[in-house]
Amino acid sequence: MEHVKNMRKMMKEVQRMQAEMARVQEELESKTVEATAGGGVVRVVVNGHLEVKAIEIEPGAVDPEDVEMLQDMVLAAVNEGIRKAQEMSADEMAKVTGGLDLSGLPGGLF
Repeated sequence: MEHVKNMRKMMKEVQRMQAEMARVQEELESKTVEATAGGGVVRVVVNGHLEVKAIEIEPGAVDPEDVEMLQDMVLAAVNEGIRKAQEMSADEMAKVTGGLDLSGLPGGLF
C-alpha cells in the first residue's frame, strides 16, 4: 500500500513539474538576451525560443568596400545571441527540474 502512495505522490510531483515547465516555456518567449559584435556596432536580440527578434547595425559599420566584415560581425552577434539564449533557457528549466537530467525520459512526460 505504501508503494501506491509513493507512486501517487510521485505522479503529482511530475504533473506539478510539467505545469511549471510549460509556464517557463511560455515566459521564455518574452525573455530576451542581447549580443554585440564589432565593439557594439552590431547588436542582436534573441528570445528564449531562439528567435532573433532584432538586429541593429550602426550606419558607420556599413562599408560598401568591406561587406564581408559586416557579414562576419552579424554572424558573430547572432551566434553569440543564440548561445546566450540557450544558456538562459537551460538556467530557467534547471530552476524547475532542480538540475535533473530529464533528456532520457519518454517523449510525452516532459
